[in-house]
Amino acid sequence: MAGYRKVVVGTDGSSPSMHAVRRAAELAGDSAELVIVCAYYPNSRRDVERAQDEMGQEAFQVVGSAPAEDSLRDATDHARSAGAGSVDTVSVLGPPIDSLIETAERRSADLLVVGSRGLNTLKGRILGSVPSEVSRRSECDVLVVRTTR
Repeated sequence: MAGYRKVVVGTDGSSPSMHAVRRAAELAGDSAELVIVCAYYPNSRRDVERAQDEMGQEAFQVVGSAPAEDSLRDATDHARSAGAGSVDTVSVLGPPIDSLIETAERRSADLLVVGSRGLNTLKGRILGSVPSEVSRRSECDVLVVRTTR
């Protein structure tokens, strides 16, 4: 059975998302290209700090482009330490779900990896979550990595 040739994984810079990055890197290994995606909206440092104060762990949704680049740098380090050979990064202006799906399609991904954050929350069940929407809309295989216990 042939393995995956191109694996796309999303990160928001959070610890749970880095768990998904490590798992994607393990799957990609030396034989597949790993593409790490971070979606962002441009915001001022003040807006980001205010969001972190008010939103806590949900503040990942309002980071600006500089934190996206920091997140991608950290994710690349995690991926390489987990055994990924070929790693590329993409920062995308826009919502996470659309950004992940469009990047997977544009890069002809065989596998799209996301963390499970939001999957079992009330908000996720009512409004939808990244993992459930990506699973529903993706044209390629999707792996939802359990990132919370």
